[in-house]
Amino acid sequence: MYRNMPSQVEILLVEDNRSDADLTIRALKKYNLTNHIVHLKDGQEAMDFIFCNGEFANKTMEEQRPKMILLDLKMPKINGLEVLEAIRTDVRTKTIPVVVLTSSREHPDVEKAYELGVNSYIVKPVQFDAFMEAVKEIGMYWMLLNTPPEN
Repeated sequence: MYRNMPSQVEILLVEDNRSDADLTIRALKKYNLTNHIVHLKDGQEAMDFIFCNGEFANKTMEEQRPKMILLDLKMPKINGLEVLEAIRTDVRTKTIPVVVLTSSREHPDVEKAYELGVNSYIVKPVQFDAFMEAVKEIGMYWMLLNTPPEN
């Protein structure tokens, strides 16, 4: 886990599968798309981090506001759809770009994610090269091309 909290979190990666998290971080770093990644392993940690509760209560939301959130859906404690809903219903976080990066192709998951306001829904490719390319393209778009609103 990347717990040395940088002054500006660029990407918050919420992923319970360590292999997928490692591959995602590897791809983002390989293509120089970010230096400041925070990886959290479940929805509860994500909620605590985003809303400065629990072990993150000593921080402010301004200190920790990520430029983008990569969010898995199928996680322990609190699932990704619940995290997404909390992000989108809070005025302080509703404009943070959220990209679902998941293995779920289930139609109800896709529909619900878009109903809740996800910016993009991407099914994780199974093959290594395709996975690396998908993460590269996500990072290129959201970190370099996208123009977010002022906070």
